[in-house]
Amino acid sequence: MTTKEKAAALAAKEKYTFDDLVEIMEILRSEGGCPWDREQDHKSIRDDFIEETYEVIEAIDTENPELLREELGDVMLQIVFHSRIEEESGSFCIDDVANDICVKMIHRHPHVFGEISVDTSAQVLSNWEKIKSEEKSRKTVTQKLRSIPPMLPALMRATKVGKKASCFDFENAEAVMDKLAEEMVEVSDAMAEQNEDAIEEEIGDLLLTVTSLCRKVGVNPETALNRATDKFIGRFEIIENETISMGKDINSMQMTELDEIWDRIKHK
Repeated sequence: MTTKEKAAALAAKEKYTFDDLVEIMEILRSEGGCPWDREQDHKSIRDDFIEETYEVIEAIDTENPELLREELGDVMLQIVFHSRIEEESGSFCIDDVANDICVKMIHRHPHVFGEISVDTSAQVLSNWEKIKSEEKSRKTVTQKLRSIPPMLPALMRATKVGKKASCFDFENAEAVMDKLAEEMVEVSDAMAEQNEDAIEEEIGDLLLTVTSLCRKVGVNPETALNRATDKFIGRFEIIENETISMGKDINSMQMTELDEIWDRIKHK
């Protein structure tokens, strides 16, 4: 069957499966397929994968099952796309990807597929980390820390590093608060010296310490910062609407004026 005939047969279907998605990508990447799809490589569609992943997160956070279904499909497409690129080079195919994750899941769940007994989720996670370290030949804590992808969002990476390095941690939240005060002084000193490198370094230390505080009090820093950002946007909207009702442009107003507006709104 020619590429054109395969495309026509797929277009005529009323219901599709995962295998159809794999075939669609094969057709798009073929000589008779789509010029844009043929030109892509792993790096050119890298950012698309990141964007689609965050759109899945949006669907989860907004509890929107219709959007979640759509965005999971987009992520699935990215997986098929990357797998197809590798299949064309003879490295691996989508079935190899499925095989490897099946092997991994069976191996890391010995309490289900083996003879290990567990009673709690904590035991499951402990076994998972132990098995993972054995698989990756990570014997030291440093090796585990370096295995955390540096391209993760900075707050997420810092949180994971702090959790894995729990043997070298603050005793409690109060100790972290003391460290925060110390870091604030060091930021101030760097600013007074007008040393840009030192300012960046000290602010980095300050942010890292904040993730330690989050860990000690059981707060996800990504979630906390997102909530704070949403709150800021909401407050900004209220202030801007007030300035519009006054016939003014918020961009041309002084900060003191905006503070007065916000104080007035808060007291209402």
